[in-house]
Amino acid sequence: MDRSTLPDWTSLADLDDRAMPLLGTALLIARDEYPLLDPSLYHAHAQRHADHLRVEVDSIVEWPLKMAAVNRYLFHELGYAGNHAAYYDPRNSYINEVFERRLGNPISLAIVQIDVARRLGIPLDGVSFPGHFLVRMPVDDGLLVMDPFNGGRPLGLDELRERARPHLGGDIPDDHVLAQILEPASHRSILVRVLRNLYGVHAEAGQWDRAARSADRLLRLAPSQSDALRDRGLAYAHLDHAEGARRDLGEYLALHPQAHDAGMVREHLLALGVRRAHLH
Repeated sequence: MDRSTLPDWTSLADLDDRAMPLLGTALLIARDEYPLLDPSLYHAHAQRHADHLRVEVDSIVEWPLKMAAVNRYLFHELGYAGNHAAYYDPRNSYINEVFERRLGNPISLAIVQIDVARRLGIPLDGVSFPGHFLVRMPVDDGLLVMDPFNGGRPLGLDELRERARPHLGGDIPDDHVLAQILEPASHRSILVRVLRNLYGVHAEAGQWDRAARSADRLLRLAPSQSDALRDRGLAYAHLDHAEGARRDLGEYLALHPQAHDAGMVREHLLALGVRRAHLH
């Protein structure tokens, strides 16, 4: 796909994960919020970063040292950084804003880091680690795992185990479990996580039109993600789009009648029925 163009929402569900452009689809997500967004501008940003690094990176033999050069340039010289002060600012999830402001959340910074590294031939992947998103690169004796939210800092095994522990009921993951957690994330799963983040941020702010849009886009990207069906239905309910809310919430219950949140969803459906009766 030409990097100056964006993929199309109607074709993404059928697109093979390996063919789905990571940066291009992140820009497609951002264009919903920024309709005049020019994708070629941000591909050019990433290409300039890679071009600046190419001679230095090509002169380095060891993969970890190549990656260290990339991280030094992105996070120290250019100043890309995790937005610790305003973590839930939606701009942290819109990749054009990340390039412009050089501030982001873990997953958006990872997208920049991955795209620049791959332009240099460095095999960097994302990791859907519980909590904060990470990146990984194979090395001779295993994996180099890094934290893009904190300057690309490498993480040792003990720290990875401790980071995973709160999300595993307090259990320290053994080697097998940790290896599973550190599997590379597909482009689709990365972009699904971006849209989930946006849904959460917009819902928390009561921006239900944007929340509904995020859930709708998630369903276009990954139709099997039925949680997004529930989320879109709840957003529709807040927007008084009763027909859409009943359709989505009803379909969610039909798919998951024993879901942990089935009672809550049924209550919303009952309320929608009462509201409809009052309108008559």
